[in-house]
Amino acid sequence: MQFLAYIPRLIVAALLCGATMIGGTASAKQFKYAIGFPPGSYNVKMAEDYAKRVAKYTQGRHSVRVFPLTLLNMAETSAGLRDGIADIGFVLTPYFPAEYPHTNLVTEASMMLRLMGEDVRGKEASAFAGAVTEFTFFSCPECHQEFAQQKAVYTGHVGGSSFGLLCNKPVRNEAELKGKRLRAGAANWSRWSTAIGATPVTMTGNEMREALGQGVVDCLILSTPEIHNFGLMDVISDITMAVPGGVFASAGFNMNVNAWRSLSAEDRKAFLRASAEGGAYTPWIYQQKENEILEQAKKKGVRMHEADPALVRKTQAFIEKDMGAIAQYFAEKHGVKRGEEMLSTFRPILQKWVGLVQPVESMEQLGELYWKEIYSKVDVNKHGM
Repeated sequence: MQFLAYIPRLIVAALLCGATMIGGTASAKQFKYAIGFPPGSYNVKMAEDYAKRVAKYTQGRHSVRVFPLTLLNMAETSAGLRDGIADIGFVLTPYFPAEYPHTNLVTEASMMLRLMGEDVRGKEASAFAGAVTEFTFFSCPECHQEFAQQKAVYTGHVGGSSFGLLCNKPVRNEAELKGKRLRAGAANWSRWSTAIGATPVTMTGNEMREALGQGVVDCLILSTPEIHNFGLMDVISDITMAVPGGVFASAGFNMNVNAWRSLSAEDRKAFLRASAEGGAYTPWIYQQKENEILEQAKKKGVRMHEADPALVRKTQAFIEKDMGAIAQYFAEKHGVKRGEEMLSTFRPILQKWVGLVQPVESMEQLGELYWKEIYSKVDVNKHGM
């Protein structure tokens, strides 16, 4: 029955795809960008910002039309991009563990941020998005193979701010968490949930509001800006942000391989420039909106809680242990053979980015940093070709 619910949307998507094919070819001026977030959300605004930058850097040769939630939802985006329903897609790779295991190994190590001292506090999103993008472009050939198998070309990650617990009841300590159903968007938070005696529940972001409102889950493991993105304010009564930590990173501008190869080398570089600067939008806005959303929640009567110190210590111990176990987990679950080497390569890259983002004072500066340090170094004559 769930599949049947997708049929109308897929028919519309196929008609849109067909209209493009009738009107032109690989040199079409307009690219369809599917993003599974609702209109008005921060990531849709990011996509619209990216579209403006594509037009700017291609000098009007190409344009991007953004489809918020209508063309493909979060669960459909990877396959829809593969099948050419969209030219560009916001792909949440942790939703597809079998398709992107090497990519997810690194993105699901994001709780590593809690081991990097106070300098990273409030800058988790900027640092992690830069680090995982640099690593994926230059140190993970297996990641590019994963995207290629899905007929996609990787063009950078975006990432949000630190994760906490957004709940419909107080959860402040291990006793209150025991047996609670926690919506976890990736395997690392599922493992943490199990470690503290809770039950992880897997569902897409498009299903969260209804699940929390109806009591199907007790908490969402999520960042506070998602309260705005998914209209969660009315279904949340309690927030505890001290645990578990970590951020969610997505392949924000994945391109269909035929769409990418239809571009000239000059335009491929222009799309990467748009990805670098557009990709700075999400981490920057999420960081800026964290406290603002919390203040709005307080005014709405949502209760704010400090986590019990024992729970914080247990979370820290879990992270330290998980950093040693995550490679084994991905080897056993997904056949990743080079996990330990990948993580040992990634950690100093992340530490470097914690330092690089310290002086950044604007979204424009962050975009320029991403371009200078990462995207400008991609060989557009070879990448994705």
